[in-house]
Amino acid sequence: MGDLKTFKAEITSELYRIMSFWNNLKDEENGGFYGYVSQDLEVDKNAEKGAILHSRIMWFYSNVYFVLKEKSALSYAKHAYEFFKNRLLDMEFGGVYWMVDFKGNPTDNMKHTYNQAFAIYALSSYYLASGEKEALQLAYKIFNLIETKCTDKYGYMEAFDRNWKEIENDKLSEDGYMASKTMNTLLHVIEAYTELYRTEENPMVGAKLKKALLMCEEKVYDKNEHILGVFFDKEMNLISDIYSFGHDIEAAWLLDLACKMLGDDEVSAKISYMLDEIAEMVKKTAFDGKALNNQRLRGEVDATRIWWVQAESVVGFLNAYQRTGNKEYLDAALLNWDYIKENICDKRKNSEWFWAVDKNGVPISGKPIVEPWKCPYHNGRMCMEVIKRYEKL
Repeated sequence: MGDLKTFKAEITSELYRIMSFWNNLKDEENGGFYGYVSQDLEVDKNAEKGAILHSRIMWFYSNVYFVLKEKSALSYAKHAYEFFKNRLLDMEFGGVYWMVDFKGNPTDNMKHTYNQAFAIYALSSYYLASGEKEALQLAYKIFNLIETKCTDKYGYMEAFDRNWKEIENDKLSEDGYMASKTMNTLLHVIEAYTELYRTEENPMVGAKLKKALLMCEEKVYDKNEHILGVFFDKEMNLISDIYSFGHDIEAAWLLDLACKMLGDDEVSAKISYMLDEIAEMVKKTAFDGKALNNQRLRGEVDATRIWWVQAESVVGFLNAYQRTGNKEYLDAALLNWDYIKENICDKRKNSEWFWAVDKNGVPISGKPIVEPWKCPYHNGRMCMEVIKRYEKL
């Protein structure tokens, strides 16, 4: 386990490595970025291109521009923005498609609240980086769509067809459950509204962010188990027996960030206790001294080490250390980084991070390096959060 100076140096180097990998996936011919790289590092230039992937790429480069002062990053962010604006937005019915082909023609025109949230997240960051007012205007259009098309009296509805008629939520359901509403979507609505609020502290956005945060505390958080529920029915009743370690440690710092950005003492008082309980529960239950397990499903623990879970663990434990001063959290973050750099970071030339490894550190066969969900969002954000927090550690 290295010292903090070494930690920052390694993390900074890794961020440059991640950026270099994605630079090479820029599609100069058809726009956007290539949507698939196999585990054997074969780039499929004809693979579909997802809105989630391109939102996250736009967000990544916009923030690299701030954190590393890399002017070139802004040009890559603009490249992602232009493809997003011209190919992933539904100009007739509004909102963001789920998937387009490699040339940008829709292949899955469903609308999902999760997808719309990531669009807001990315467009807000791109506006802050570039000053492009059109991006902020698009973010507000999608915000208004979420609040008019995707809400009921219980919370956020999730899956819709192109015309905004509610459909089965198979994209965000798994493990044998079919959920109408999910913790995952609510968490990323909060994340998106936090970034949109950061642009100009719009009271309308602040009010919706406050409502979403309180919903998380009142409906999603299990005050007895100190964990977040995962899958819910239409009325926000829990329907699953899952403890998602990665989502919980991610929520522990994203909700903290949202409260700080909102600056509402009432909300912060209601949320604060959750954050410390969640972080402690994850450390005690899911961290094995090296890495974070994936989840507990119906009482059985899945010890697969997934790329995004490890990345969020580092940030979540750092945030818990800064909140509490408990050095055990700092040690956990450093140990987790040691595990990531030895096992999750793919050391082959022109690669990035493995999707997942087993409990022995062996890469899971057949998992691609890039696909519609696998992008520089979790690992890139981890690096940037470490760099931003370094002076206060």
